[in-house]
Amino acid sequence: MKPLAAIVSRVNGLPPWTVDAALADVAVLATVSERLAAAPALSGRLPAAVALAAVIGGSLGFARRLPVTSYAVGTAALVVEALWLTPGGWSPMANLLGLFAVGFYATPRRAPAGPVIMLPGIAAYFAGAETAVSPAAPAGVVFAWLLIWAVGYAAARRRDRQEGDRRLMRRDAVLDERHRIARELHDLIGHTMSVMLVRTGAARVVLDRDPDKAREILAGVERTGREALDELDRVLGVLRRDDGTDLQPGLAELPRLVERTAEAGMAVTVQVEPPQPHLPGSIDLSAYRIVQEALTNAFRHGRAASAAVTVRCDGERVDVEITDDGEGPPPGYQPGRGLLGIGERVAVFGGTIEHGRVDGGGFRVRAVLPLP
Repeated sequence: MKPLAAIVSRVNGLPPWTVDAALADVAVLATVSERLAAAPALSGRLPAAVALAAVIGGSLGFARRLPVTSYAVGTAALVVEALWLTPGGWSPMANLLGLFAVGFYATPRRAPAGPVIMLPGIAAYFAGAETAVSPAAPAGVVFAWLLIWAVGYAAARRRDRQEGDRRLMRRDAVLDERHRIARELHDLIGHTMSVMLVRTGAARVVLDRDPDKAREILAGVERTGREALDELDRVLGVLRRDDGTDLQPGLAELPRLVERTAEAGMAVTVQVEPPQPHLPGSIDLSAYRIVQEALTNAFRHGRAASAAVTVRCDGERVDVEITDDGEGPPPGYQPGRGLLGIGERVAVFGGTIEHGRVDGGGFRVRAVLPLP
């Protein structure tokens, strides 16, 4: 079986025109050789017989590109051969291959032309037979020819469905990648811009009465922007890869995130247990982004003054919880892109997410990511 599979794989790797030409050459060789072997009986009609045999076999060379036309030409040559000369033994085999090609290569709209073209060929073949044949013989041949056509037609429709499924899979993969990029950019740019806007506003307030403080704040804004650009380059570089590994940043970058958030005016405490958990890159990134988005929502929408981040890893799951003391969302709020993005990240790993008001004020986000 292995040698056969190797042969099939090698044939599939050849250019289509090479396979078509080889098939046509074999068919021409078989039909022409048969006519040359019968030269004494054909006498002066031998050149015409050889030409018709070459047309019947050679038509298979165009069966892929022009299935209906090539089959019509081959069948016409078969009719002339059968009625003017004598039916050949290999000619029907070439005609059968042409009929299969019509079912397999022709469009669904044109493929039914194959059986219509087939009938005159079969009728002429039996009409030109030198000996009487049973009435059941043509019916049996018609059934067998239709069966071969149906096999080709069914295989083509299955191929079309598989190609359609592949297109859908490619489209879904593109959409998933777009969503993935959108989540990364939303989390990165949303957090950074919020911090920079808050700090720029603070610099504007103190600009006249404390220029040194304003310059210090603006220097922090510049630093935050540069760090954001570095992270953006890193994120886009990783997203261009196919393996999805070594995604950064991760939980190890939480101190820098807390520092930027503190510069915006919100104090954040972080507790990670164990202090340096060994996590797969994708989960490490998602846990970091969940914290980043939750903190962004806390000081941008909830106007929180402080927040507490707790990350626990017990070897089976990562439990990420962010609680703030802000005003929280108003009654009847609808989750926005941030919470939806967190939910999408959690759903990728089959985890769970909870978010809502905390008794006494504030807001809490808790996400659980199972470890593989």
